[in-house]
Amino acid sequence: MNKMAPVPLPEPWQGETYHGRPTLKPAEFDWKVAAYIAVQGAAGAAQVLAGVSRIEDPGDRNGLASRARAFALAGSVIAPAILIGHLKTPKRWYNMLRIVRPQSPMSWGSWVITAFGAASFAAWGAERMGWGRIADFAQIPASLAGAGAATYTATLLSTTSNPLWAAAPGPLAAQFAASSMAGGAAAVALLQRKAGKIESAQRLERLSAAALGAEAAASMMLSEAQRRAGVSAPLKKGPPAVLHKAGAQALGIAAPLLFRALGRPALASAAILLGGALLRQAVLRAGDESAKRPLDSLGFAREVRR
Repeated sequence: MNKMAPVPLPEPWQGETYHGRPTLKPAEFDWKVAAYIAVQGAAGAAQVLAGVSRIEDPGDRNGLASRARAFALAGSVIAPAILIGHLKTPKRWYNMLRIVRPQSPMSWGSWVITAFGAASFAAWGAERMGWGRIADFAQIPASLAGAGAATYTATLLSTTSNPLWAAAPGPLAAQFAASSMAGGAAAVALLQRKAGKIESAQRLERLSAAALGAEAAASMMLSEAQRRAGVSAPLKKGPPAVLHKAGAQALGIAAPLLFRALGRPALASAAILLGGALLRQAVLRAGDESAKRPLDSLGFAREVRR
């Protein structure tokens, strides 16, 4: 029996789509989502700093742990309120807590936020009541949940079908984590300066500067990974690119270093916090633009299948 002749392979995909329409629907997250991610990240990092401070200074002579706990608690309340405002219907938030889906980053995120808020309240409340041992015990889950709150949003974005967000999960998580630590350290440093604790504030400011260096390194890794995946265009030109370069990079990284060199640490800390919010906004806006580009979504999907 003669073997059947091989069927010729179809021509490679050239980027065309049905009537030129995008293959993905943009998420269209508004500024509230960017603010939520930034506030939640800084609050989570502050709770980690509170845990480290309690280990290094059990007596909390400088009040660093106490102020970090208060800031973390405030963030754990404000951030979900911002998110609920974006969801329009508060019932959506409650419904997420009715089930647990281990394979759903959104389900994990809902529980991380809830655990972070509950543990932050327990640590802060026990301290206010003078129950030092209970506060230190509650600090353990609070710090763990804080670390999750500072980073889980990057995981949530990178597990979507959006090509820009999914191109490099590791560098994106590192970028968000470093930015969160820079923001948390900067916020607590401002509180320490206001309380007259200059020495501890300076230590936090050095930590925030180091975190900015880690953020810059992660950003370069992320940019290179997105370039290799062919999805970097939204961050190279257009409004998201301007927001990313002028806000996240110039204001969020370069300006704080300049302010520190000029002896204006408070301005440096404020710039870090604002730059962190603009970074999230730029990433979200660029993701929406990437979803509208058929060459990005279909080309990236083809690379993933290889």
